[in-house]
Amino acid sequence: MAFEFTDSNFEQEVLKSDKPVLVDFWAEWCGPCKMIGPVIEELANEYESTFKIGKLNVDNSGTIAANYGIRSIPSLLIFKNGEVVDTIIGAVPKNELQRRLDSVVA
Repeated sequence: MAFEFTDSNFEQEVLKSDKPVLVDFWAEWCGPCKMIGPVIEELANEYESTFKIGKLNVDNSGTIAANYGIRSIPSLLIFKNGEVVDTIIGAVPKNELQRRLDSVVA
């Protein structure tokens, strides 16, 4: 199951994670975000041993979204050792997300 990241747990769960982390910046009112949501859940289960995958609601955690310059959603950031190593903007196909995740742990 995908994690829920917030302003209060972001540093601990994302920046200090011992695994790479995929953060899906989304909002309830965003149509493309709803399309990609089930894919994020599938990836969270499939990559459970190598990645921490979760979602951050930009309406509830605007500070974090602003810190990372999120201007359009869905935006997906991949973090490794507390640093952004890849950015994916828009609802992309699952196989593209898998390719990007695999390249981080290759």
